[in-house]
Amino acid sequence: MKRPDIDDPDLPLTELFHYWPRASLPFLDHGMLCPGCPIAPFHTVTDACEEYDLDEAAFRAELRRAALETH
Repeated sequence: MKRPDIDDPDLPLTELFHYWPRASLPFLDHGMLCPGCPIAPFHTVTDACEEYDLDEAAFRAELRRAALETH
C-alpha cells in the first residue's frame, strides 16, 4: 500500500502513527492523549489541534520534523 501524505488533512491519527511512529512524540510532548486513544481512528491532526487548542500550522511543523527525522 502506498504511504499517505503526512500533510493530508483527512489522514486519521492511527494511520499517521502507523506510518510515522515518531509523529507520536510531539503529541506526547504537548500532553495529548491521542496516541493509543480509541477515538484516534476517527480524528485528524486538525481535530486534535482544535481539541487541545494548539496552532495547527506550528504543530504540523513539529510533526513533520519528528516524523521525518532520520537517525
